[in-house]
Amino acid sequence: MKFLLLAAISIFLATTLRTFAGPEIASESTGVLDPPRFEMAVESAYLLGVFGNPNSYEIGAEFLTARVRWGTVNTDSWFRGYNQFYVSAIAEPIFRGVENHYFGLNFGSRYNFVRPGSRFVPYISAGLGLGWIDSHPGIPGAQGQDFTFNILTAAGISYKMNDHWKLNAGILYQHLSNGGQTDPNPSLNLLGPQIGLDYSF
Repeated sequence: MKFLLLAAISIFLATTLRTFAGPEIASESTGVLDPPRFEMAVESAYLLGVFGNPNSYEIGAEFLTARVRWGTVNTDSWFRGYNQFYVSAIAEPIFRGVENHYFGLNFGSRYNFVRPGSRFVPYISAGLGLGWIDSHPGIPGAQGQDFTFNILTAAGISYKMNDHWKLNAGILYQHLSNGGQTDPNPSLNLLGPQIGLDYSF
C-alpha cells in the first residue's frame, strides 16, 4: 500500500513538473550557450543571527532584483556558464531582535554554471551595498546608527521551467555593519534559506 502511494505521488510530481516546464528549451536541445540578457527576480529568505551579536535575531528578507548578463564562458569544463551584474532592493522586517526593520540596496555579481541539456543551474553570488535600520544605540548589541553597509553572499540552484521562468533555492549569508563609524560597532551576521522566482527576457 505504501509502495502504491509513493508511486502515485512520484507520477503526480513528474506530471506536474512536465506541465509547468512546457516545451524543451531550444538552447538545451542544441547545446548552445545562449543565456538571457535580462532577468527580474522576487526572492525571500528567513535569516537567523549566527555569531558576533548577543541578541538572537530572526529576520525576513525580501528582495526585488534586476540582473543583466555580463559575459559568458563557453567551454567544455565545469566552469561553463555566464555572469550577471545585479541590483537588489531590500526590505527586511525584523521578527526578533532589537530593531524593527531594515531597508537597503545591494550591488553585485552572480555566476551561473550551465551544463548542456540540464534544466538545473547552480549559482553563486556576492554583493556589497548600503541601507538604513531603525537603530537603538543605547541598547547593548543594537546597531550604533541608522546608516549601515551590507554584504550578501549566496549559493544555490535554479530550475528552468521554460524559456522565461525559473525557480531557485539556496542559502544566503548577510552581514550588516556601519564600518566602524560608531564605537562599539555591533554588527549582524545572518544565515538562512532563500527561495525565489525569476523571469528572463
